[in-house]
Amino acid sequence: MNKAGTKGVARAEREQQIIGIAIEELGKRGHALASVVDIARRAGISKPLIYGYFGSRDGLYLACLRHVGDLLVEAVNAAQTRSGSSDHAVDTLSAIFDAVDPCRYAWSVLYDPTLPPVGEIHDAAMHYRTRLAGIGASGSTQLLTRAGHHDPLDHAFLNHIWQYAVTAVMRWWIDHPEQSPADMTARCARILSALDPD
Repeated sequence: MNKAGTKGVARAEREQQIIGIAIEELGKRGHALASVVDIARRAGISKPLIYGYFGSRDGLYLACLRHVGDLLVEAVNAAQTRSGSSDHAVDTLSAIFDAVDPCRYAWSVLYDPTLPPVGEIHDAAMHYRTRLAGIGASGSTQLLTRAGHHDPLDHAFLNHIWQYAVTAVMRWWIDHPEQSPADMTARCARILSALDPD
């Protein structure tokens, strides 16, 4: 990864480089353990410069959270063309893989279990999580309704399973960096097809 501290880099570009490095550090270590010192060192800049750009450690985390949240919501929204069909799950996963390929820790940043239980960071994370859960709930409801299943608890149950399944898939992908978005899409399609051979 290129160092963000290179002279002559425009501020907006440098901020994006810092955010890219910070997403990886935060995704690996979580909000509780990630170090601004380590992020600054990897970026080739000083810790005060990060504070100059983002105001504080939490300001940097918020910038990362908004970046990955917008990225994920946009990707999942774009995959709604076949919502409610048997291909919808693969479409959604494929959109996520393509969107976060440059920053595979995006999902880990948004669903970080070490986030503070209250405050601006918590509220921002819940905002994006709620939006993604809402999109997932809509897809689950359409899928089950088309199959003749109308129990609201079934719909909520399927969406709950879906949210955790995506988290598991994203964590597996992080552990297998050699897998491309196309590889992951094909793998998910094979597995989902095997689960529903009809």
